[in-house]
Amino acid sequence: MGLPNPIVHVVDDDEPICRALRMLLHSVEIGVETHHSAAAFLEKWNPEIPGCVVLDVRMAGMSGLELQDHLLAHEATIPVIFITAHADVSLAVRAMRNGAFDFIEKPFTDQEILDTINRALEHDREQREARVRRAAILSRVESLTPREREVMELVLRGKANKMIAYELGISERTVEIHRARMMRKMEAPSLANLVQIGLDAGLHCDEHEAAAHG
Repeated sequence: MGLPNPIVHVVDDDEPICRALRMLLHSVEIGVETHHSAAAFLEKWNPEIPGCVVLDVRMAGMSGLELQDHLLAHEATIPVIFITAHADVSLAVRAMRNGAFDFIEKPFTDQEILDTINRALEHDREQREARVRRAAILSRVESLTPREREVMELVLRGKANKMIAYELGISERTVEIHRARMMRKMEAPSLANLVQIGLDAGLHCDEHEAAAHG
C-alpha cells in the first residue's frame, strides 16, 4: 500500500499570498491547505499525511521561526520552506541551521516556488519510505534468536565464519547453520544484501570488511 497523496500546507497571515499559492498548486494538481496562523496549522495538521510546509517568517502570534522550533521540539520531520518579504540574513541562517528545507524571498516566481515545493515533497517521500523500510527491517531483526543476532552483528563487522566460531566458542558448522537461518529471516540472499539492509536500518556494519570476508 502506497503513501497517501501529499498536502502542501501554506501558513501565512497574508490572504493574497495564500490565495495565489492555493490557485497555483491547484493548477498543477497538488493538494494544498492554507492556514492564516501557526495555531490554525497545528490544529489541522496530521503528521501521518505526506507533504511540506510553506511558512511565512513573520506572522501575528506564533512566528514562523517559533513554529519551526515547535516542530523540532516534537521531532516532526515535515520539510519547511520559509518565505519572507523581509530579507534578513540572520533569520535565514537560523532557519537553515534548524533544518529548513529552503528560504525564499518574496516576490518569487511561480516556477521558483513550484520547483522548491516539488523537491520538498520528493524529500519527504524518500524519508517516509526509508522509515517504513527501517521498521520492516527491525521487525525482522526482532525475529532472530539471540545467537542469530550475535552472528549477524559479527558478519556485519566483517568477521569470517571461522573467526565468529572462535569468538562465540562454537563450531564453524554451527555458525554456518545460524548464519543460514539469519540470512533467511532477514530476507538477504547475499552478503551484499545483508550489508545494505544493515545500512538501511542503521545497524553497525563495516561494508568494506564485510565485502572482503564474504
